[in-house]
Amino acid sequence: MSVELLDELEAGELSIEFEGEEPQAVLEWALERFSPRIAISTAFQIDGVALIDMAYDLDPTVSVFSADTGRLPGETYELIEQLRERYPGLRLELLSPNAEEASRMVEKHGPNLFRKQVDLRLLCCQIRKVRPLTRHLSGLDAWITGLRRDQWASRTNIRKVEIDHDPGAIVKLNPLAEWTEDEVWDYVRERDIPYHPLYDQGYTSIGCAPCTRAIAPGAASRSGRWWWETNAPKECGIHCAIESGGLEHELHAILGDARE
Repeated sequence: MSVELLDELEAGELSIEFEGEEPQAVLEWALERFSPRIAISTAFQIDGVALIDMAYDLDPTVSVFSADTGRLPGETYELIEQLRERYPGLRLELLSPNAEEASRMVEKHGPNLFRKQVDLRLLCCQIRKVRPLTRHLSGLDAWITGLRRDQWASRTNIRKVEIDHDPGAIVKLNPLAEWTEDEVWDYVRERDIPYHPLYDQGYTSIGCAPCTRAIAPGAASRSGRWWWETNAPKECGIHCAIESGGLEHELHAILGDARE
């Protein structure tokens, strides 16, 4: 079915309809409506592995993708192998950044540019994560995320069914929106699903190795991301648009005439 048949009004109505429903209900509807042009996006955090398990039960041919930034912890790759063993035939695609774009960025700003200023951190996220994901989404009608409302202030109003205009007005599904972190963990433990080993070392949000650290008990779950920044968004730009003149300037300088 064409994504054009799902507009903002219908997305809003469906969000209301699915409110109070379990994540599997959203997944079952979405997979039936949008397959094969639908996929799960994951960074292999606890929410992502829960969604993979739920979706695989419904359709073992479900597609999964993730941005391989080139700066991920070694433990992430170990988890990927565990998931491949747990779910035979899992269709998992790792998205790499454009080699020329990444090379230009590192040549101009160095490999650890993200520590210098917020705009350069956002530039690194754009090149290594956002742009590869956006290119991939151009071939889909819908994508599934592990976003929850309790993760961070910028996510409190997410709906289970949305229209994502950034990659071309495709459908964005957030089946876990209502769940709490404890509910996700309960599901993963009850099903004995492999999860990222860094959680057992005090991490609560896991991304690139240089940009993620363990946090003190009781701290906000995303406070271990880009902890050196002050009054900056705890987002990379995938799930919410971040406007910054400095970012746009640096992105244009890196991409030049090759910008898509």
